[in-house]
Amino acid sequence: QVQLAESGGGLVQAGGSLKLSCLASGGTSRGNALGWFRQAPGKEREFVTFINSVGGIRYTDSVKGRFTISRDTARNVVYLQMNSLKPEDTAVYYCAARTAYGSTDQHDYPYWGQGTQVTVSS
Repeated sequence: QVQLAESGGGLVQAGGSLKLSCLASGGTSRGNALGWFRQAPGKEREFVTFINSVGGIRYTDSVKGRFTISRDTARNVVYLQMNSLKPEDTAVYYCAARTAYGSTDQHDYPYWGQGTQVTVSS
C-alpha cells in the first residue's frame, strides 16, 4: 500500500510561482510512476503531468513550458514547480501513483493523496 502526502499549495498572484511536493511511502514506491492531477471547481479532474520510474515525463499542453516535474528517488519525493501561474491553474492538485509506466488516465492510478489547494488570483 502506497501512501501519498502533498504539500506546498497556497494563494499566489497571477505570474507567481509555487512548488508542490508529494511524499510517497510504503509499498514499492520507488518503482512507481508518480503523477499530478488537478480538479477545478465544477470541473472534472484532469491530468497535469507524470514522471515514471526511469525518468520519462509527460505534460498536458496547457502547462508545458511553465510547470516542471522532478523526482528525488532517494527521498521518495516528487515535486511540481509551477511558474507563470494563471487564474485558470486554480484547482486542488492531487498526487497519484501507479506501478510501472505513467499514464494520463486518472483511472489507471490506484493510489491518491488528499490534495492541496492552489489558488491563483488575477
